[in-house]
Amino acid sequence: MLRADTADNRIISVAYESMKSGRPTIFVSKDINARIRADSLGIKAMDFEKQKVDFDRLYCGWAEIEFSAGQIAELNEKGQIAVEGEFLPNQFLVMKEKGQSEKEVMARYMGEGQAVALEYDGGAVYGIRPRNVQQTMAMELLLLEEVRLVTLVGQAGTGKTLIALACALHKCLRERSYKKVLVSRPIIPMGRDIGYLPGSKEEKLEHWMEPIFDNLELIMYGKSRDKTKDRKSKEDDRGSPLERLFETDKVALEALTYIRGRSIPDQFMLVDEAQNLTPHEVKTVISRAGDGTKVVLTGDPYQIDNPYLDATSNGLAYAADRLKGEKLVGHVTLLTSERSELASLAASRL
Repeated sequence: MLRADTADNRIISVAYESMKSGRPTIFVSKDINARIRADSLGIKAMDFEKQKVDFDRLYCGWAEIEFSAGQIAELNEKGQIAVEGEFLPNQFLVMKEKGQSEKEVMARYMGEGQAVALEYDGGAVYGIRPRNVQQTMAMELLLLEEVRLVTLVGQAGTGKTLIALACALHKCLRERSYKKVLVSRPIIPMGRDIGYLPGSKEEKLEHWMEPIFDNLELIMYGKSRDKTKDRKSKEDDRGSPLERLFETDKVALEALTYIRGRSIPDQFMLVDEAQNLTPHEVKTVISRAGDGTKVVLTGDPYQIDNPYLDATSNGLAYAADRLKGEKLVGHVTLLTSERSELASLAASRL
């Protein structure tokens, strides 16, 4: 029998006694270790299924359809076209001319049988250009102010965080549509935790936000920057564009730990690595958005560090599935890794 030295063991013991007394008993837990212990005692164990999605059939945000040359010409001329079929608001239509599979035109479905041409023309946004069709779709959603929530799903290297940050800076600094960019990530380590980190909240967060700094440096300086130059050097980087973003509070880094109870208006809010959040945590984050705030969730459901979540139960996939079809919401699944040839190989083969 289990030792009663932990809460899990005491709960399992209650389930075991219930089963032994002849009553129908099912042990339900999101903790796989607890389920294994219950199963070893002969107790029927199940995961909590209510907040799960079918990840293999997750809405991707776009569809390919065939159109005649005349219909595509009408879209190019009028910027709008009638379409037949069942589509969702803000779903992208990759329109291919019949018999000409290499020719593609993209449109965004608005509802009521109408699709419109993309507003984004494919140009550089803070020096970043899309490298594939899905990145173009993502940038369209990120730049549209009427789309208040964007979820971006994709494997490592597909450009989710990079293009989200580039669009955030563009909307905040150049178009001045938002007061500032608020960036956050779940504080969940990969592998063994290194333990306590000294310093202030900002100094602790800096270690967790290194991927954000990497992307900001690429956006602000490009590949030509001297890699030997230390970003943290006050003497070398005093007054640099990247440092000024933080000094003027145009970009702020926050821990999700402190977000409950807040109301966040007029900000471009980016939550990276959102696959490590539970559905309840994602609901808490999105419900913090005040008037004029745009929320962007990015992540890779194939790389989850939270031991209680998987590809079917994480908050990112849950939000994408439950909120699809809402006019305020857009989603894109990015398919192609653009980071490097090696990163692409690792994402597809490992």
